[in-house]
Amino acid sequence: MLVAPRDVIVSPFDFSCLSDTEPLGDFGFRRQHRLLKPAEFSDVFAARHILRGGLFTLHYRNNDRSVARLGLVVPKKQARTAALRNAIKRQAREAFRLRCAGLPALDLVLRLSRPVAAIDKPAWRAEMVTLFDRIGSGTRP
Repeated sequence: MLVAPRDVIVSPFDFSCLSDTEPLGDFGFRRQHRLLKPAEFSDVFAARHILRGGLFTLHYRNNDRSVARLGLVVPKKQARTAALRNAIKRQAREAFRLRCAGLPALDLVLRLSRPVAAIDKPAWRAEMVTLFDRIGSGTRP
């Protein structure tokens, strides 16, 4: 049995395409698209611009950057298990990642506002997508 040398099987990856300053052409969820500091979250909450859904509340405010940024708040009181909280966050990041290019330059905080007992990913995703689409289309109350 012939075996090819390892350097033939594995080719090196060119990391030059993964710069933080590039636009979101590859649909990544990089550091530039996240709210990171507590002060950034506080600024969004202080702006008092809100869209409400059945389970989630989307707080938003304009930012001085060229891209939308997302922060997540999933309280333990609303989603008791870590697996449930993590599943909600994964769905939110994915929904944002796919719609980020169409969103205006806003800081967004998606907050779970009602208790969730079981994993229902399609329903969560549908509501998150609806909220992001309302922000993107400019139909804000």
